This record gives sequence, C-alpha cells and structure tokens, in this order.
Amino acid sequence: MFSEDDLLPLSGLQHMAFCERQWALIHIEQQWEENPLTAEGRVLHERVHEPGSESRKSLIVVRGLPLHNLRLGISGQADAVEFCAAGTDEPGGVALEGKSGRWLPSPVEYKRGKPKKQICDLVQVCAQALCLEEMFGVAVPGGALFYATPRRRQEVAFTPELRGQTERLCARMQDLYGRRETPLPVYTRGCESCSLKNICLPRALDTPRDVRAYLAGAMRK
Repeated sequence: MFSEDDLLPLSGLQHMAFCERQWALIHIEQQWEENPLTAEGRVLHERVHEPGSESRKSLIVVRGLPLHNLRLGISGQADAVEFCAAGTDEPGGVALEGKSGRWLPSPVEYKRGKPKKQICDLVQVCAQALCLEEMFGVAVPGGALFYATPRRRQEVAFTPELRGQTERLCARMQDLYGRRETPLPVYTRGCESCSLKNICLPRALDTPRDVRAYLAGAMRK
C-alpha cells in the first residue's frame, strides 16, 4: 500500500501507455509544451471537471469526483461517474446520501477526437474503475469513453486482460518515478504528433552515433 504522499497522477497512465519517455518528461522532468491537440483536450476537461451532479430517474451523474487507489499508488479526478440504481436481484452497490436503495458506480471519461488504436484511453478509464472499487468496496465491471468529435459513446468492459495491463502500467510509473529515470527515445510515427517532440528529440537521440566510429571517420579525412 502506498501512502497519500506517494500517489502519482492517474491521468499519467495515458502518457505511459503511449510512450514511457513522454510520461517521464512530463511527470519526472516537469517538461511540457502545448499544441492544438493538447489545448483542445485541456479545454474539454476543464469543462467536464467542474464539480456537480444531476439525477435522471434511475441514474445519478457525479462530475469531478476525486479518486484514489492506495494499492496501485494513483490518484486523480473522474470526468463523470454514473451511479445506476441497483435492481433487487443485483448484489452490491453503494449507499448515497439522501438517496434510497443501492447504486452501482461506473466511470465515464471524455476525450477529444476519435477512438484510438492504442490502449491509452482504455487504461485510463479502467484505472478509474479500480479506484472506485477500492474506495467503495464494490465491483465495477464496465465504464465508457465519450469522444467529442464523433459524439460517440464507447462502452468499455474491464476484462482481466485490461485490468492487468493497467496495473502493470501503474507499477511501471512507480518504478521509473522511484528511480527518477527518463527512458531513451524510440522514434515512431506517433512522435510527429507529440507536443514534446522538440524537447524529446526522438530522431536525434534514437540512434546515437558510436564515438569510436566517428573518430575513425574523422581521422580518415
């Protein structure tokens, strides 16, 4: 179990899943540059993170709910958590102040753009579910991602495989942060859209030149 002082930002999981070096530059070296894509995402989350709640029949939506998981060492804030009324034949659920019955929590993460091929968004919303499970002591089998550009909701099942991937990324974050280690770059096509490209210098540092080969070549001139 981690102490509250050791908790790392849950939001960093999407960086870690995309690129370990990007995560380290942001969360260890405190480096950041914004581009149009990150600016759009920041504005979107500023809107949805405003605390509040609303009720719709058998559904209560809570925005900006603080989250933490001491076992994994992460904390953050949910864009939204939907609490659905539990049926009489459904086990579990949590009690909500001022509400009768039991309620089943499910995280919803808002994203700009469209669904990605990588697992970046999936592990982030899964980590929120793992936080809810520890905080409320209930099972959270699924959640959702809502993409702003196509305005489409994607349901996400928190399978054992996805949970395992999320937990391994949490452990990797703690490992790198504990050693204050920034991994070397590995250039990919994704580097071109990264806002930290000019700080990371992936092309220049991905294949460092051998000093001995350089000296030998210089002496032949």
